[in-house]
Amino acid sequence: MKRYLLDTGIAGHYVAKRRGVFQRVCDEALRGNRIGICSPVLGELWDGVEYSATRDRNAKRLRIMLPKLLVWPYEKTAAEMYGKISAELRRIGRPMQQIDIQIAAIAFALGNCTVVTADSDFSAIDGLPVENWAV
Repeated sequence: MKRYLLDTGIAGHYVAKRRGVFQRVCDEALRGNRIGICSPVLGELWDGVEYSATRDRNAKRLRIMLPKLLVWPYEKTAAEMYGKISAELRRIGRPMQQIDIQIAAIAFALGNCTVVTADSDFSAIDGLPVENWAV
């Protein structure tokens, strides 16, 4: 069993059933893999809903799709990993959004977890498995 952690952009594609992400999530679940988001991604998704011109429609869509995903929390182990990743990125002069560092930290804390993203920033994090499911 593998774990896949969707970043905000990919999770948005999943919720909107765009770019093949919804189908890939379904396929991976059928293979017995666990697919989810983390609490920082959930916050960003709700930010997108609240800021959108079609708030009610988007809120309804998100509420319908959320129960199909796991939501992994940001816990102590992830916070420790965040510190390590953030410090290393600063050492090498590679800035990254804090939320992306949190996502990577949660993936490491979960173990055997691949971040699913279309964002190339994650490739700067040593040892982090990354895939792009958006076609």
